[in-house]
Parts: sequence; structure tokens; C-alpha cells
Amino acid sequence: MGAHGGEPVVRFDNLTVSYRQHPALHHISGQFATGSLTAVIGPNGSGKSTLLKSIMGLLKPSGGRVHTSTPRERIAYLPQMTEIDRSFPMPVRDCVLLGCWNALGAWGGVNADMVARAEAAIRSVGLEGFEERTVGSLSSGQFQRVLFARLLVQDADLILLDEPFSAMDSRTTAALLELIKQWHAEGRTVIAVLHDDAQVRAHFGQAVLLARELVAWGDTAQVLTETHLQRARTLAEAWDDSADICHSDEAAA
Repeated sequence: MGAHGGEPVVRFDNLTVSYRQHPALHHISGQFATGSLTAVIGPNGSGKSTLLKSIMGLLKPSGGRVHTSTPRERIAYLPQMTEIDRSFPMPVRDCVLLGCWNALGAWGGVNADMVARAEAAIRSVGLEGFEERTVGSLSSGQFQRVLFARLLVQDADLILLDEPFSAMDSRTTAALLELIKQWHAEGRTVIAVLHDDAQVRAHFGQAVLLARELVAWGDTAQVLTETHLQRARTLAEAWDDSADICHSDEAAA
């Protein structure tokens, strides 16, 4: 189960993740191949963001395991826009330079090459001339472009994107989709949480359909069938957070 050829970069073995002992993800197994481009889709509350946070190690499994072959410093994670604080008065250039953090460390200095890379990334997302603007002064679409520029500078092997096009205008979405295609062409592994089925069909060859449990995983055309989508909707309608606590079959990782 999972993407096209190549060694798996992420593998789930019977993964269960719970909040307050109620499962957000329930017995998920599957793998993402190196260099794959995969959309994670499903109804609201179906565990999509939880899946990415599990890969990052931000959430501890209550059962099963997550195996990641990519070192943490080679993983880039873009959370949902609502989880990012833009109140700090940071210039765009400095925000993009944060993508060099793994090379800098806590006490390292920014060199001319890093500044050049950051400015090239800013140009590539169409924000030339915005280098000195503070991130708090930007529109949502402009700020998302800044975050993609930071990902460019980070130069990661595994890129995790949580609702990267939420509330974005069509022009910004098209520009960011081109960057995702570029990463895929370079052999990077990209996993993106999305909610637009048409967008997934048009741009993502692989898909994972969740409804807290796994509904389907594989080629997008075989995942996004009406049968699978209806099953996801039915499962979502049956959710009951007051249901009995799930006791996992496996010990926590």
C-alpha cells in the first residue's frame, strides 16, 4: 500500500493516535515512497493534521509506530496558517532565513551565501521588493509565499504541508502548486493535507483518504471513487466523541 517505487520514507504500522483517550487516528498502516507526491484528504476532523504531526514526532502514538527514514533536520513542516503567530515584527528576509536554521544552529551567523539563497527564494515566490516588509503587514497569500520561500531555503528531503492553499487566491495557489511540482521533479517527497478533490485529481498522483481510520491509499484515481468518498462521509457522520475509549491492540511506541 502506498506510492510508486522506491524505499519508503515514512511507514505507519497500525498507528493509533488519541486525544483524551479518544482516537483521532485508528489503526493506520501504509507507507510513502521516496520521491512520491501525495495528498491527504478526508472530512473535517478525520485525522489529516494528526497524521502529519505524527510524522514530525509532535504527537506520540497511543498504539502502533511511525517509522521515518529521513533525519529530522531534513524534514520541513508547514502547519496550518491559523497555528502561526505573525505578531512578531520580523522582516520577510529574516523569516525566510529561518530556513537556514539547521545549518546555523543556535549561535551561527548568517553568511552572504545564505542571504543570496534567501533573496533568490523570495524572488521565486514573486515577492521581490518585500524583503524589508514585516510579516505582519502581509496578506495571507503573501505570507504563505514567504513560508514557501523559507521551505525553498530549507532544502529538505521530506516536505509536509498542512492545508497550504487554505484561504489562498487562485493566483497564489497556482504559483505554490508550481513549487510543489518542482520539488517533486527534484525527487523530494511531498505530503500535503488538502480539501479540494478537484485539485487533488489534477495535481497529485497519490492520495490517502482518511476518516480517522484508513479508507483508501494509492493512485488518486483509485482512491477518489464515489464509493470511497461515500464511505468516508458515512464514517464521519457516525463519529461520536463520547463513545467508549479505544484500547489499542499494541503498546505505545
